[in-house]
Amino acid sequence: MKRQLLLAAAVLAAGGTFGLLSPAQAHDGPAAYAYGHPPPPPRHESRPPARPGQGWVPGHWVARGGHYDWRAGYWQAQRPGYRYVPDRWVKSPRGWVMRPGYWAR
Repeated sequence: MKRQLLLAAAVLAAGGTFGLLSPAQAHDGPAAYAYGHPPPPPRHESRPPARPGQGWVPGHWVARGGHYDWRAGYWQAQRPGYRYVPDRWVKSPRGWVMRPGYWAR
């Protein structure tokens, strides 16, 4: 078990050293779809009053069948000591791809 943990730590450290992979980006696998046009600008949403133990996930555009649908913001169980990094659309050589949100330290 200890050997496996050391090996995993060495692989992550080597990837970070060479700029191949950072732990914060490790979850960003290849996108299933790429779209040729960017999503519309984000919609303005009023954030509801805070809820104990909950973190606000802002609304974002979701690609469905060649077009974009708006997904309204929602509450999610908060992870103590972490902050939420929202979903984001990035331009890649293949087109626009969605990178999912995640909790980061």
